[in-house]
Amino acid sequence: MGGSRGWVSDKVAIVTGAGGGIGSATARLLAQEGATVVLTDIDETSGNAAAAAIRDAGAAAEFMRQDATDPKRWNEVVAEVTRRHGRLDILVNNAGIQITRGLLETSLEDWRRVLSINAEAAFLGTQAAIKAMLPQGTGSIVNLSSNYGIIADALNAAYCASKAAVRHFTKAAALDCAARGTRIRVNSIHPGCIDTAMLEREIVDVAAKRGPGTIDAVREEWRRMAPLGIGTPEDIGWAVVYLASDRSGYVTGAELVVDGGQIIR
Repeated sequence: MGGSRGWVSDKVAIVTGAGGGIGSATARLLAQEGATVVLTDIDETSGNAAAAAIRDAGAAAEFMRQDATDPKRWNEVVAEVTRRHGRLDILVNNAGIQITRGLLETSLEDWRRVLSINAEAAFLGTQAAIKAMLPQGTGSIVNLSSNYGIIADALNAAYCASKAAVRHFTKAAALDCAARGTRIRVNSIHPGCIDTAMLEREIVDVAAKRGPGTIDAVREEWRRMAPLGIGTPEDIGWAVVYLASDRSGYVTGAELVVDGGQIIR
């Protein structure tokens, strides 16, 4: 563990969608920097494996199964975390999905599923965390949006809408917490192209539509989207660590873009 020198020493954190990719990297870095981390995911196998890997490295982590769209489960998870550890200091709303298809090919079911997992889950988690943090009057909530919450993409109408909702909801939640006289901070992070299983699925899907032998060309297109190329889950995880720590104590309602320069090119 990070011990007394860790950026989030002695804090208690929940990270949703923590079974892989950005979620597991974020959980690992928070634990490395001294936090006790509760990883949640709907996938028990990957979630347990990610928590075990953190414990094997000598840090504090545990796993709880959670469907982030279930309000009842949110209340249960937060209640159990505060019962076990006495408090909740950090929530990372990371769970999310992406369905890439044209607007006319996007069904109402697709739209509702993406909005439910990406936007409604962030609302539920933020609300539950604020209630748990109110007694201490401090805390940090980090909502994972996307650079597609700022710029748009023709094949991702539902995803863009959901991440834009997270972006603006975060600001409203930050104002609400400040109006209540607390130091509970709410910020959003906006990743670009990050080397995760989600990105790989996008590359494979696009290549499948174009035909055999195109996957390398598609991957190169994704790499060229940002001046700095494709990022790593740890690039996002370290941004979370900063916003979760007391070093960002005067930062709330902010949007931290971590996309290798994609939206400014």
